[in-house]
Amino acid sequence: MAIGVKATPFTFIVHALGIAGAVMVLVWTIHFRGGLAWEASNKSLIFNIHPVLMLIGLIIIGGEAIISYKSLPLKKEVKKLIHLVLHAIALVLGIIGIYTAFKYHNESSIANLYSLHSWLGIVIIVLYGIQWVYGFVIFFFPGGSSAVRSESLPWHVLFGLFVYILAVGNAAIGFLEKLTFLENSGLAKYGSEALLVNFTAVLTILYGAFVILSVLALAPPEDDYSYSAL
Repeated sequence: MAIGVKATPFTFIVHALGIAGAVMVLVWTIHFRGGLAWEASNKSLIFNIHPVLMLIGLIIIGGEAIISYKSLPLKKEVKKLIHLVLHAIALVLGIIGIYTAFKYHNESSIANLYSLHSWLGIVIIVLYGIQWVYGFVIFFFPGGSSAVRSESLPWHVLFGLFVYILAVGNAAIGFLEKLTFLENSGLAKYGSEALLVNFTAVLTILYGAFVILSVLALAPPEDDYSYSAL
């Protein structure tokens, strides 16, 4: 399935929203929450790494990886490599981001895996890893036969979009969960920080929506290997 409009305008919006989202989460964690730290007496600084890596890594870089076939005027093999590498970076940053949440909980004597957000997070990162390994083996090295690749591509795309939509939804849940904790601890519900967190969550959803629109839109004419299988 594809919509009858060109993907290029959507991909430009994706890039712009990605930059805005990265800036917003950094402003939140650095300006409002005190900064980022791997080791600190203030354990909240450790937690701050989590939303930064999950949004910039899994959501933004992951989204750029998804639209790479539609946004880059390059040869098929080059785009395939970029797609693979960007997803690898997103996966690694996602794993580190999840680890920092566990690290923060453990050092703060907080229970792990008690919320829907944490459950979905583990499921998503596992599925993301499976998707990446499958894509590497079938489409990159050693690579399946042309028939296997042709039959696998639509399912690879659909499964990838399913995992990505889960990730975007879970990121929104994560922002809501953290903001609820902060507000219960005294943060002003209509203050600038609360508004920033809510708008970051909204932007995350918009970013995901335009990634999907980019995938469903028409690839550039010179593109001979894209998500047209949809």
